[in-house]
Amino acid sequence: MQPHLAYKTPEPEHGKRPSSAYHYHSTPYSTFSPLDTTAEDWTSVDTPHSSPLSQHSHVMPPNFAGLTMDDKLSQVCIFAKRLTPGRSEPLHNVAVGVCVDTGKITYVGPQTQLPKVLESAPRVQVGYLMPGLWDCHTHFAGLIDVDFPAMVLTHPVTLGAAITRNMHETLMAGFTSVRDVGSYATEVAPLVEKGLILGPNIFGAGAAIGITSGSCDACTLPADYVYSRQGGGGGGTQDFWPGVSILAIADGVDECRRAVRQQIRRGASCIKIVTTGGVLSRTDDPHCRQYSDAELAVMIEEASLHNRAVAAHAHGKAGIMAAVKAGAHTIEHGSYLDDEAAELMVKHNTTFISTRYVLEANLKQLDSLNPETAEKMVGIAKVHLEAYRTAVRHGVKIALGTDIAGSDPTSLTVHGQNGHEVALAVKAGLTPLQAIDAGTINSAETLGRLTPQKGLVRVGWDADLIALDEDPLENIHLFDSEKNIKYVWKGGMLVKSPTGQMIWPPKRESYK
Repeated sequence: MQPHLAYKTPEPEHGKRPSSAYHYHSTPYSTFSPLDTTAEDWTSVDTPHSSPLSQHSHVMPPNFAGLTMDDKLSQVCIFAKRLTPGRSEPLHNVAVGVCVDTGKITYVGPQTQLPKVLESAPRVQVGYLMPGLWDCHTHFAGLIDVDFPAMVLTHPVTLGAAITRNMHETLMAGFTSVRDVGSYATEVAPLVEKGLILGPNIFGAGAAIGITSGSCDACTLPADYVYSRQGGGGGGTQDFWPGVSILAIADGVDECRRAVRQQIRRGASCIKIVTTGGVLSRTDDPHCRQYSDAELAVMIEEASLHNRAVAAHAHGKAGIMAAVKAGAHTIEHGSYLDDEAAELMVKHNTTFISTRYVLEANLKQLDSLNPETAEKMVGIAKVHLEAYRTAVRHGVKIALGTDIAGSDPTSLTVHGQNGHEVALAVKAGLTPLQAIDAGTINSAETLGRLTPQKGLVRVGWDADLIALDEDPLENIHLFDSEKNIKYVWKGGMLVKSPTGQMIWPPKRESYK
């Protein structure tokens, strides 16, 4: 099996960050307590939590050699009690060098064998270091009331304002990157990249694409109103501006091809297609397939021409099978996945994202849902967990996503609660170490050919890192609370530590 291609993320046009970016609430790195430089060499950890890697994962062991380092560049050295680098065993007493000018990892190795440039670099002492987490099925939708009519009726500016808070809370929970599969994330991502607002790295799909009367159609609203914002109704995708909705409606081969192109025009890094009924939608059946073979084929073909991986929303088996055969890169939800479907996914190297958390959380707050959705949620919850376990049992490659779309701070399904998904992967049968891989490198690889150098602690890769004081391999529920995430680095910039949280990025000389 050929590994997915990985490409370096280009450096931002605005160049080097200002020196103030490397201070944290006016506290420079050098004020953090250093480790004793006579600490033991790092050693490989023989842990009972590890197990053979998925046959679909290309193993990339950490490189314990340093890059050629320029003394003129700002370097920081992280001393970790233990490092979980990803796709390999954890290591004790490791040092990780970070260049804060480039945002890259420059060294991974023993604390007693530091390159000269790191010997005098400021040090940060942490407990348990690992790659930053990913939520590869989220929605920065900005919704207080998570319901399809609200997606259409709420003004985009209102939603955008709520998203700002959601992005910050996601990052503080240790999620340094997200794959957003239907929202305004594509419009907001450039503001994060330019350093105007603080949030995770965002790889968005633009609008989720679905059929008229299907899971992307707010069927309880007047058709003309919906179609003027989402397409459909005969005029199709030609008659709407795709930047005004979280959802897009496309019917027939020509409209489907155009809908994919429109999301790419918006800035989509991936494409989301809805191939069955949903749970949040009020009038369709999650069992029932949506989109014909021809429509699926043209959307996946068009996405592939632009190196975009396709995420397929699919609860029912028929939609799962059709999407996998057509070449979808990932299956989202998979509530009625069975042995046959799992075997097909293994054959096609298709990744599964169960989005278990949104089900378990909503079962505790059914009163907040519309009656139709609440009924579906109860009916699907038990079979969904068994489907997840079936995928794990067959060795399907697993990535982690929550399906969180809400902005209500009092809700269980608000952004910032993303970490619960890691423990739920263990509940479904993964080991803690496998669950961490699922929530880091496996999730990064859901972007296919556009996979960035994120998700592993390796020399030359992006310095997206988190650290905890306690051992997540012993207590996987540590990820449930953002309070347990003590340090967060995004692209080499420290945005969270025990002394506080960064609220806004440091000012730049230019935002152009």
